Amino acid sequence: MAVFTAVTLDDLTLLLKKFPLGNAIAIKGISSGIENSNFFIDTERGEYVLTIFENLTFAQLPFYLQLMRHLAERGVLVPAPVPDQAGELVVPLHGKPAAIVSKLEGSSQMAPQPVHCAAVGTMLAKMHLAGRDFALQQPNLRGLDWWNETTPLVLPFLDEHNAHLLRAEMHFQSAFAACDHYHRLGRGPVHADLFRNNVMFIGERLTGFFDFYFAGCDTWLFDVAVTVNDWCIDVDTGVLDAARVRALLDAYHAVRPFTADEQAAWQPMLRAAALRFWLSRLYDLYLPREAEMLTPHDPTHFERILRERIATPAPGLFA
Repeated sequence: MAVFTAVTLDDLTLLLKKFPLGNAIAIKGISSGIENSNFFIDTERGEYVLTIFENLTFAQLPFYLQLMRHLAERGVLVPAPVPDQAGELVVPLHGKPAAIVSKLEGSSQMAPQPVHCAAVGTMLAKMHLAGRDFALQQPNLRGLDWWNETTPLVLPFLDEHNAHLLRAEMHFQSAFAACDHYHRLGRGPVHADLFRNNVMFIGERLTGFFDFYFAGCDTWLFDVAVTVNDWCIDVDTGVLDAARVRALLDAYHAVRPFTADEQAAWQPMLRAAALRFWLSRLYDLYLPREAEMLTPHDPTHFERILRERIATPAPGLFA
């Protein structure tokens, strides 16, 4: 469990005096995530999720919470932020920004089949379209600029084999980001972290996307690549499962058709998505922050995926 900031029931009781949720009944830390402190809370009005943000600032947070509210109002299945009695979505708790959002029904599907991947593809495309008129702008804070900042910090910890891979891929991605068809890709708000544990299902019915706190404005194709690299692979090898890839891409394409530029960018973008999470996991492993209980994710997982994406062409965007 990553709980960087402890919250007691007494703390919650004081906090809820600002919200139209009734009295606090119970609070429990959530045993997932390594960026923020998350808690399930029970109130007289129902169950919610409390998040204390350990890295994001009061100035940055309106983008994420307003985006969630924007999407929820347009029928995208996401948690709805709860405003306090003054209408604020972000409030201070132990000197850090905090927010309360509605709790989604269901559970994460950790062994997805094509039917689950299709549901994710459909909702992801709806999310991208719904975000086109979102007024706020914020870059993907874990995009190329962050990769360039982080690479020299983690390189000293790598063996020669992996250091060569990282340098070579950074060179490749920098060139890719400078090419013409990259700059013609459709862009807008993206989730940027749509892993299996950030989607809820009841059976085969998708009930929501959550944890939008890596969201930013980036290419829609990057969001698709991040999602495929988690939902459509053999976890032990990183090899793509063609049936799941096809289900997710076809369902997405039926809602928001892919373009020729996206098709040309697809293979490099899958590599970019793998690199982003390899880098972040290297950073969390070698330059960790203190937390109550924190086990960093294994960077080797995304190293394997990156090597596999370099070695083996993925199924194309179009069937």
